[in-house]
This record gives sequence, structure tokens and C-alpha cells, in this order.
Amino acid sequence: MSHSINLPRIMEVGKNARSKLPAILESLGAKKPLIITDKMMVSLGYVGEIQALLQAANIESDYFDQTIPEPTSRSIEAGVNHVRAHQYDAIIAIGGGSPIDSAKAISILGKFGGQIQDYKFPRQVNETGLPIIAIPTTAGTGSECTRFTIITNDATSEKMLCAGLGFLPVAAIVDYELTMSLPARTTADTGIDALTHAIEAYVSKKASPYSDAQAIAAMKLIGPNLQTVYHEPNNEAAREKMMLGSTFAGIAFSNASVALVHGMSRPLGAFFHVPHGLSNAMLLPMITEFSIQAAPERYAECAKAMGVAHIDDLDDIANQKLIQALIEINRDLKVPTLAEFGVDKQYFDEVVHTMAEQALASGSPSNNPLVPSVEQMVTLYQQLWASC
Repeated sequence: MSHSINLPRIMEVGKNARSKLPAILESLGAKKPLIITDKMMVSLGYVGEIQALLQAANIESDYFDQTIPEPTSRSIEAGVNHVRAHQYDAIIAIGGGSPIDSAKAISILGKFGGQIQDYKFPRQVNETGLPIIAIPTTAGTGSECTRFTIITNDATSEKMLCAGLGFLPVAAIVDYELTMSLPARTTADTGIDALTHAIEAYVSKKASPYSDAQAIAAMKLIGPNLQTVYHEPNNEAAREKMMLGSTFAGIAFSNASVALVHGMSRPLGAFFHVPHGLSNAMLLPMITEFSIQAAPERYAECAKAMGVAHIDDLDDIANQKLIQALIEINRDLKVPTLAEFGVDKQYFDEVVHTMAEQALASGSPSNNPLVPSVEQMVTLYQQLWASC
């Protein structure tokens, strides 16, 4: 059986990889790029640095900094209108997952029109929009090398999964130096997001030997370094390993898909504005415990790759250690409960069935080793609240 493997055409990985941006634009024949980012990247000076780098290579650039965390159909409209009003030939997406996801949607809508809900899963968007060079500043989302984007529908509060080669950046610049200034909370949330990507890709029903290799490599890098970068933010070696692990995890899930954690995580973000990595973290121990019976050997291999179980441990023992390790990671990284985050219990109860329906409709739960019904997901959501 063969598997389709899709990657950015160009990848520059390592310290100061961002210096290769002008050469990448030249190789693409791009002379008028638009930088899509957020205000934080501007205030931190990253956008100014990129523009100076381009200016030195005689490349003029504009920037659009109106993207928001957890992008919505409304938030990308201004970007789409801006692209349509100018003759840009490439997009440089710089920031965390939200600016990169926004850039992916803006690239397609800016060229082909329509509404983002027209492009949601199960449609496969293989049309080619403006070429995207993605420069991540977090070690977590892996969006720089995936064929997915997540946009919330303002009208329905549905966090829509959009998929297809049209959303895959043509180039990725993976430079860990850009993560050195990340605050502790962002470091933790994006790091657990990357770990979730790797675990879910490995246990996914769509996994392949190729995605397995990427997922295992990711877990070997993330497992020993996630807590280190949280407690030692200036640890350059750990930051580098987390960044590389995040990219490997992104490649893994882009080619094997994610599963139940992500399916149930998106509605928590849409209805209660829980950041994506944080909602993954809240769910990961519980969903792992729910799913483990259907793929005990696979989960045991995850535990061993992360370094939380011994290579000789029986599957049962390794899996017990995995669940305990995930609980301890959340405790150490101060992952809040839903109640501590400020979720209103009454509203939670009102929308919990809708959340379960939206989770199932996203398609991700069907990749899980154990596929739950809507009612089972309602029970899992309620169990998540009960753990508060």
C-alpha cells in the first residue's frame, strides 16, 4: 500500500535560517511579497528585521498585522481585501499558528474568492493560491509544513478544519532563535500542542511508516525538552530541539492527520476561546486514557519515545507511565482546568452536545484508535469538567 507524502518544496532549518529568505523569494521569482503577521511580531521587532533583510536584497515589502489569535472568518476579511487591492506575488507568514493559518486562508480567498466556509472539510482544497513562505516563531503548531488551516465561523462558532495542498506553504523557514523570547505560557501551550500532534499522528488510523518515523523523532525531541524550555527559557539547546520536534510533528500529522484530542479541542476554542494548545493539553491525558485500549502497543511506543517508560517495559506498564506523565506535565506546566480558565458551567452544559457534534463533523475523531459516538464525546466533555 502506498501513501501520499506532502511537504513544503523548500525547507531551511537551523540557527539564522531566516537569512535565507531573500534567496528563497528569488528562487520563486517573487519580487513583491506581503508579510502577514500580528501586532506582537511588529512590536518585538521581528517584522522590521525581516523587512530590513529584504531591503538589503532590494526587495520591497508591505506588512499586514491585523491577524488575531484563533482566527475567525471575520478576522481574515481585511487581509483578503488587502491582497485583492494589490499585486502581491508571495506571502511571508511570520508568527505562531494563528498568523500562519490566517495567511493560508487569505492566500486562497484572495485569489479565488468566496467564503472560508466554502472550503471547509471534507472539501479538499488543491487550488494554488499565492505562494506562502512560513516562518514560525513558536515551537508548537507545525503549521509551516501542514496542509491544514483552522478558522472559526463567526456565525456558528464552529472551528472549521480546512484541508488540501492549497494550504501547504511552498517554503518553511524553521529558525529556533525566533522562539527564544516566548513567554512561559505560550512555550507550554505550543509545546504540548506539538506533543499532541506527534502522539495523535502515531496512533492515527491514517499513519504510515513515513509519518511514524517523523512522529517518533518528534517525541524523542519533545519529551525530554518540553519542561526544560518552560523552566529554562534561555536554554538554547532545548529550544532548538523543541523547534525541530515541532516541525517533525507537523510533518507527521500533515501526512497522517490528527485524531480525537484535536476534534474535541477545536470546539473548546470556538465556544470558550481556550487557546488551541491549551485545550489540547486539557484533553490529552483523559483522551489518551480513553483510547489506549484500542492501540496499547502504539501508545506504549509513544511512552518509550518520550522517555517516560523503559524500553523493556510491558505495554501495560508503559501505558500507565504515559498517562501519569501527561498528568504530571500538565501539573508542572500549570495547565488550568476549564473552571480555572473561566469557562461558565451553565453555558458549557448548554452547548456541550453541539460541541460534540462539531467535533465529529471535523473528521478528526474518525482517525482515533477508538472512535466515540456523539454521546460518548458528550460524556468525555462532562468528564473533563468533572476533573476541574
